[in-house]
Amino acid sequence: MADDTTNLTQQLAAAAADVMAIDDVTAGVPPADSVRLRGRLLVAPDQAHERLLPRFRLLNRTPLLRRSDDGVRQEVLALPVTFAPTRARPVLALALFGLTVLSCLFVGAQMWEWVGAAGQINTNLLDGLPFAATILAILGAHEFGHYLTARRLGSSTSLPYFIPMPFGPFGTLGAFISMSAPPRNRRHLLAIGAAGPLAGLVLAVPLLWLGLSLSQVQPLPPGGYQMEGNSLLYAALKFLMFGKILPSGGEDVFIHPVAFAAWAGLLVTGLNLIPAGQLDGGHIVYALLGRKGARIVTWGVLVALVGLSFLWSGWVLWLGLVFLFSRLQDMPLDDLTELTPGQRVFAVGMIAIFFLVFTPIPLTLVP
Repeated sequence: MADDTTNLTQQLAAAAADVMAIDDVTAGVPPADSVRLRGRLLVAPDQAHERLLPRFRLLNRTPLLRRSDDGVRQEVLALPVTFAPTRARPVLALALFGLTVLSCLFVGAQMWEWVGAAGQINTNLLDGLPFAATILAILGAHEFGHYLTARRLGSSTSLPYFIPMPFGPFGTLGAFISMSAPPRNRRHLLAIGAAGPLAGLVLAVPLLWLGLSLSQVQPLPPGGYQMEGNSLLYAALKFLMFGKILPSGGEDVFIHPVAFAAWAGLLVTGLNLIPAGQLDGGHIVYALLGRKGARIVTWGVLVALVGLSFLWSGWVLWLGLVFLFSRLQDMPLDDLTELTPGQRVFAVGMIAIFFLVFTPIPLTLVP
């Protein structure tokens, strides 16, 4: 076994000889019994990774580039794994999408006043078409933004999987894609992470404007209704449409199902842009600040969620989810390639969008 390990370390060192001046080679380091080559890169990190990837694959290894703990040298970790392409599973994706369509149609149908006994369920699913089409268009744009960007950058990814939820306020718990390997570098991480929220917003904002044009401002009833929360962007759009801050003066806008679906799209965008863990915002902050900076921001987010939990109890669940998944933050395979100045400005802009669309109190039930 010792001879096999020595032979492997020699082969890995030889494979990296033209991209790194190697100071030392250590076997059996975490994660997962990797081999660490430590020294100084002789070429740019992206070029080094591009050369090492096919060479290490011949040895059933995958290179991961990162900065050494001393802050001066660089490391190449030879991970004891090669990543297979992600299975597309189109039948599963199509089946889940079909169920989600039915779920959203059902929820949307219950939003209309119709002739029938009090408390009776509206079984005419076509009544739910405006709501379902709006929310699925926004969620679909979000997920295909991730999917198409990942494919364009050469990252293997599954098709989007939608999650039906006929007994919730939106008819769905959203959608997700699965990637079999971490992104190539922080530039790819930023592009893939930001593509979804941006694509969703491109549809959500005009659809929300359309929905608000179909809505009416009315006096608030004594009780028995649900009030959607304000983000800065949503409050601004209502002000532009109706000429006043709402709710105020005992009035609020009673929104059309299209507006409610588009508002839900903004809500989902804000939740995804929370700068922590495996969320899109977490990926963006990691790309901008690196592993240590992202960890500091995540702890700040956790503290903020504790405070927000006093305003809306639902943040308790998000506090647990963020804490759990922040421990699973994936490092890109090349953690040394920095963002360009333009990409840094773009990442800061995405953080600004988060503050515009984040809703501190998403829903209020007035008994």
